Amino acid sequence: MRLLLAAFVSLALLIPGASSAQEYDPEARLAEMGITLPVPQGPSRSAFDRTVRTGNLVFTAGHAPCGEWDGNGRGKVPTEATLEEAQAAARQVVICILGSLKAEIGDLSRVSRVVRVFGMVNSAPDFTAQSQVMNAASALLNEVFGDRGRHVRSAVGMAALPVNLTVEIEMVFEVDEG
Repeated sequence: MRLLLAAFVSLALLIPGASSAQEYDPEARLAEMGITLPVPQGPSRSAFDRTVRTGNLVFTAGHAPCGEWDGNGRGKVPTEATLEEAQAAARQVVICILGSLKAEIGDLSRVSRVVRVFGMVNSAPDFTAQSQVMNAASALLNEVFGDRGRHVRSAVGMAALPVNLTVEIEMVFEVDEG
């Protein structure tokens, strides 16, 4: 029996992803990256919620940069904010969304899939690199969630965003019941 068990364990180690469930810990990955998630303060100040869960899907409202970071996240790209500043803002928005998601589901290891990312970039009329801005958001999700972070995405330019934000992002996550 021990020989059979040892053979099974050895085989499991050869199968790609066989041990990934044990190794999957997005919050530990965030800590390794030096990222602390902001905690949403109180209820949303708006007539809508930050997150809505229906079944095993969690939808997030449009988020802006929040928490502690060194950018201001305002202005049109590239006339008032550089491409690099917009990418930093997009990355920070994802961190804020993950903070809201954690508040909703309790543990990010319950995320079974990042389903959709919708990125809006406050763009000057001739700016066409919205996908480059949103690549920073996608890269962070892939780094934190691994294969579960792969998603569909839209990156669109907007003539204006609320309070002159550089980037606003909405997301959809699939979560385990837990």
